[in-house]
Amino acid sequence: MGASTLLIDGDGAAHGPGELLLHADLHNHTALSDGDGAAEDAFASMRAAGLDVAALTDHAYGPVEPAKTIDEDGWRRLGELADGADEPGAFVAVRGFEWSSTSLGHMNVWGGARWVEPLPQQGLPAVLALHDWLAAGDELAGFNHPGRERGRFGAFRYDARLAGRMVALELFNRDEDYLFEGDVSPLVECLDAGWRVGVVGVTDEHRTGWGFHTGLGRTGLWAPERSRAGVRAAMLGRRMFATRERGLSVDATMDGAAMGGTVRYHGGIATIVVDFAAPPEWAGHTLRLQALQSGRPMPAVVAERDFRVGAPVALRTPLAEGDWVVLRISDPAEPADPRAEALEGFRSAGRSVAYLSPFFISRTG
Repeated sequence: MGASTLLIDGDGAAHGPGELLLHADLHNHTALSDGDGAAEDAFASMRAAGLDVAALTDHAYGPVEPAKTIDEDGWRRLGELADGADEPGAFVAVRGFEWSSTSLGHMNVWGGARWVEPLPQQGLPAVLALHDWLAAGDELAGFNHPGRERGRFGAFRYDARLAGRMVALELFNRDEDYLFEGDVSPLVECLDAGWRVGVVGVTDEHRTGWGFHTGLGRTGLWAPERSRAGVRAAMLGRRMFATRERGLSVDATMDGAAMGGTVRYHGGIATIVVDFAAPPEWAGHTLRLQALQSGRPMPAVVAERDFRVGAPVALRTPLAEGDWVVLRISDPAEPADPRAEALEGFRSAGRSVAYLSPFFISRTG
């Protein structure tokens, strides 16, 4: 591949003029399942902590973990609390649940009128049955802490019926960086299976003090409005980024296409323009921008350059084979994840700061 170059000539305007940046936490628990705190306190806590969007996603374990699961009354109560806390234009409260299999993985389901317990089947039949259930509704769904459970959703079994509404992959969960989880990176396995997911960061909070604990995952959503409809539109468009830092604003385009969208790539040089803004204490700090594509066991770093916070950045690079590109921003001054120590391209890049939702590549002539 040819060399990449770093440009400082972008205008930094990656997001659309009508989009708002909403700070979100889409994965939280209460005493309605296995959390510590009263569900009645959770939305107010997250709003007081400065979040624009909050979701309660209590576990649905079913009979496998009867003490840790919601029931029909709990599901109804979550809906009442979300409706009571939701204030369009000011704060978005979302009801969801976490489908929870101890062997196959956990999956968040947001914004629907239904919930479902894990089915009695094991292995792939259970995944297929869940897909059937999801296909019959209009909920949005996402893969949680991918790889923590060995089944990995039936190796991220793909189902075209869910392609539009399977919207998220957690890359930050609590303080963990899931890029490095397991023998093969979940990012690679999920995207290479065909899913067109965005990336999110979540607290997966089980304690009280929802929203106030620092250093945990959170999501930035570029939404047309501060409402449930606006949040749904942002998630359907994969207009989101994952971070563990507060106060970041991150967006990007590739050859004019928005983050989360499809890029028509004709070969040659692709131009990626990044809009990165941070609180004043970040000014002048050196970070690293990496473009990741498919690889085994980790994604391949196809281009990277350091940049200083405060200057708009663009990366011009040829692309390798494959149908997705994910941008990673890291801090070389901070220690890398211990699992990155033996990984060329990641050890020297330091601690992950943010992941941007993929660009999906359509190759033409």
